[in-house]
Amino acid sequence: MTTPHHPATAPRTGGRCPVAAPALHGPRFAADPDAAYAALRDRGPAHWVELAPGVEAVLVTDYDVALYVLRSPWFSRDARRWAAMAEGRVPFDNQVVPMMGWRPSLLFADGERHLRLRTSVDDTLARVNPHRLRRYVQRSAVALIDSFGPDGGADLVGGYADRLPVLVLAQLFGCPDEIATRMAAAFGSMIDAEPAAAQQGSADLARCLGDLVAAKRRTPGADVTSWLLNHSAALSDEETIHQLVALLGAGTAPQSAWISTSVLLLLTDDRFGHDLTGGSLTVVDALNEVLWTRPPMSNYCFHYAVADQVLRDVRGREFAVPPGVPVLVSHVAANTDPAVAAHGALAANHSHLAFSAGPHLCPAKDIAGVIAEAAIETLLDLLPEMELALPPDRLTWRPGPFHRSLAALPVVFPGTAPRRPPDVAPR
Repeated sequence: MTTPHHPATAPRTGGRCPVAAPALHGPRFAADPDAAYAALRDRGPAHWVELAPGVEAVLVTDYDVALYVLRSPWFSRDARRWAAMAEGRVPFDNQVVPMMGWRPSLLFADGERHLRLRTSVDDTLARVNPHRLRRYVQRSAVALIDSFGPDGGADLVGGYADRLPVLVLAQLFGCPDEIATRMAAAFGSMIDAEPAAAQQGSADLARCLGDLVAAKRRTPGADVTSWLLNHSAALSDEETIHQLVALLGAGTAPQSAWISTSVLLLLTDDRFGHDLTGGSLTVVDALNEVLWTRPPMSNYCFHYAVADQVLRDVRGREFAVPPGVPVLVSHVAANTDPAVAAHGALAANHSHLAFSAGPHLCPAKDIAGVIAEAAIETLLDLLPEMELALPPDRLTWRPGPFHRSLAALPVVFPGTAPRRPPDVAPR
């Protein structure tokens, strides 16, 4: 069992990496991250890494140690503890700051504050009708497929998986069309690898959501934004905006990656049937396997030690974690730990860490599952003869330390005639 302790002999680095850390960014890492994770895992339970030029962090690659960090009261989610940021060693305009910097949302809260914000989000999401949600997905999916169906080919990342989640969330949030369009553009820029674009996208998104919250204060409706505003937790407008930002962050880029990577698995793995209809495993099985082997958030769940900590794996290997250093969990390295993978078929096992664990377990995981499943089933129903337009080894992945996402997924299929989107009302 991994336990924290504070030995006098624990190595001290002043919160800095004592040696050059391996980079979790750039084309070389994106081309073969598995090799990087395997090399790190062989060294011990956690490791110094570089998330962007000059941005150091500790990456946990051991499954049991990752669970300990995610559940431990000795680690905080409050990013104001990030010493390098507070001391100016990481500038505000660094490209990773939009993903790591503190916001007044449940992602960066502990204790009673986290409980208050988490309760408001949990109660709000519990009001989402899954049948209506599925109809939102189907309606948006049909509209997107109709936009490229007659062409006989498409990029399912840029033309489908990237666009669909934003369309669905805009409906859940009760966004007017004008705000929904602005929101989609802003969030696309926010996850851009170019620092200036990422910062501009973050500012644009805040303005979009500020306009939405103001509109819902005036005229509430049966939507997520209104339910948050009217929750007994009495969230301020700023708090409401940042809970929506957290939901968007979890429900757009990771959702896109989950959909597109699962489609790739369905198109290339014979276990799912060459024609996508006769395989022994299902779409749900494919979705779960991707959460194990290619989780959309490869590395995330930042924590900060509240005091000097030592992480120890079952082999007795140790890593000293100083306070003030971001500690992130490698979901993919932990999930693909050979000791974990030996426990059985991944498609039937739901103990992966793709949705985190402990008090910060993703509150929208069930909603995310409905969206992903409906998105893929609609795609396969309407384009049953779809095939990859390129050999799998010619596909490329987006660079970056956090997401594992295809840059493009080109497919071909017989051209289709437009269809009428399904009615949104649940049946």
